[in-house]
Amino acid sequence: MDFLDREIQRYTEGHSSAATPLLERIDRETHLEVMMPRMISGHVQGRILSMFSYMIRPRRILEIGTYTGYSALCLAEGMTVDGRLITVDVNEELEDRVRGYIAASDYAHQIDYYIGKGAELIPTLDETFDLVFIDADKSNYQTYFDLVLPKMRKGGFILADNVLWSGKVVEQVKPNDKDTLALIDFNKSVHDDPRVENVLMPVRDGLMILRVL
Repeated sequence: MDFLDREIQRYTEGHSSAATPLLERIDRETHLEVMMPRMISGHVQGRILSMFSYMIRPRRILEIGTYTGYSALCLAEGMTVDGRLITVDVNEELEDRVRGYIAASDYAHQIDYYIGKGAELIPTLDETFDLVFIDADKSNYQTYFDLVLPKMRKGGFILADNVLWSGKVVEQVKPNDKDTLALIDFNKSVHDDPRVENVLMPVRDGLMILRVL
C-alpha cells in the first residue's frame, strides 16, 4: 500500500486528530501479534471513517470485514445514541481478541459482532442501513454491493476499501490476479451504476465513496 509519498503520509498523520487510547492499543497489538497487520485501517483512514460517521450520524451501520475491530470502533464514534453497528468477519481465530476490544469500548452495547460469511449473513438482516463499509474479500465486493444496496436508505452511503489495491488497478494485470481484476470490475460497475453517485478517494489504499440515489 506504500504507493503514496511517505513524507506526505507522515504529514497527514501529524495533522489529523489523535485516535483514542483504545484504538492506539488495537493498532499496536495488531502490528505486534496479528498476521497481516497491513489490513488494519490505521490512524488516518480511521479518522476519516469516524468523520464520515459524525457527518452522517447513522442509526444503522453494517461493516463487512471486521479484522481486529479498529474500523468498527471508528465508525461507531458518530452513531446516534440509539444506533447499532453490525460487523461480520470469517476469521474465528480473532474472535476473542475482537470481542475483548469491543467490550473495552464505549460502544459495547451497540455493536453486534458475527462470525460467518457476509454473503450468507446479509440476506438475513432485517435492517435499513445508513452507512455500510465493505472491507472483506475483494473477489466478492460486487456481491456485497448488490446485497446491501436494497437494504440502504435513500441518501445512505456505501464505503469500499482497498479499491486502488496498491496501485495494481492501473498496471498490467496478470490473468490469474483475480483480486485485482475483481476490483477493476467493481470500480467500473459502481461508477456506471445509475443508482449511486461516487467518488474514488486516493486515501491509503483507495476508498470508494458511494451515495445511494
